[in-house]
Amino acid sequence: MRTRAELSEALADPELPSDRARFATVNKRWSDLAAAFELAERWQDAAERHAEAEALLAEEDDPDVRGLLDEARAELDDLGPRIREAMVEPDPDDDRDTLVEIRAAAGGEEAALFARDLLDVYSRYAESRGLRAELLATADADAGGLREATLAVKGRGAYAVFKHEAGVHRVQRVPATESQGRIHTSTATVAVLPEVEDVDVTIDRNDIKRDVYRSSGPGGQSVNTTDSAVRLTHLPTGIVVSMQDEKSQLQNFERAMRVLRARLYERARAEREAEMSKARKSSIGSGDRSEKVRTYNFPQNRVTDHRVGVTVPLREQVLVGNLAAITDALAAEERRQRLEEQTGDGA
Repeated sequence: MRTRAELSEALADPELPSDRARFATVNKRWSDLAAAFELAERWQDAAERHAEAEALLAEEDDPDVRGLLDEARAELDDLGPRIREAMVEPDPDDDRDTLVEIRAAAGGEEAALFARDLLDVYSRYAESRGLRAELLATADADAGGLREATLAVKGRGAYAVFKHEAGVHRVQRVPATESQGRIHTSTATVAVLPEVEDVDVTIDRNDIKRDVYRSSGPGGQSVNTTDSAVRLTHLPTGIVVSMQDEKSQLQNFERAMRVLRARLYERARAEREAEMSKARKSSIGSGDRSEKVRTYNFPQNRVTDHRVGVTVPLREQVLVGNLAAITDALAAEERRQRLEEQTGDGA
């Protein structure tokens, strides 16, 4: 449903309010296309002025009328691409809340410290965008690092803001323990999942194996005297989710279910997109963890996103939670690709 006439007809349907799901879908689509409709009205007005000027010039060559013709033509040239971009089908999950999973990868202690840095950066960036960040789970490592962490980010457009963070992030710096001043390269992986409700993903409780155990801290020491930690295994897919940050087994179970639903939804989403885009080669990438999406170079005080070739200051921007230059460039590239797919350009 793309045209204004179709949406107007749907909104005028007296039975629409009684169908909550359809009502929400139609209203969201109208909201998504509001800018495109406004641009289309401006284009129609410019087209009419252009036609009138051409008709007048056919009768008499008048410099003022020729100026009006040139003005209308320039406006049409400007509005055309903007209308096409505004009509791009958005990612249906963009408005959802999101879960950001960070894991230390290659590099031992330094990778764990980098994972901690990424968690801090994402928490600050979420706040700067007016989003709420909630730390769902952490697994501490030695020296203040993190083996892994799960951050829930809530607010309209949270998934759209963070989705391009998925992939392998590489850091280059001199560790505090390095006496020779040598630069070490370490990595952390980031997964970004749209958060979903029970109605989005149905999980048969018979498909879940539930284990409980005592929570543990860095080095494996016990930090709880009761079996409050929960491990869920989804038997059909083999997906495992562990949660231990809460003192209540029920709270840990509920948090683990949130993560499990998100992972199952993302798995289905990835399979669906793979089927639809087998021939598509994306410069933004699939978020596959074999891809190094970004490098954080401390000696040179720069961060480079390899998908769009954008480089920004590390300490003055990224470490204080300002990722806007990078995420805006990635969002623009996604829109360009979606427009290319819709119009068939570059195929």
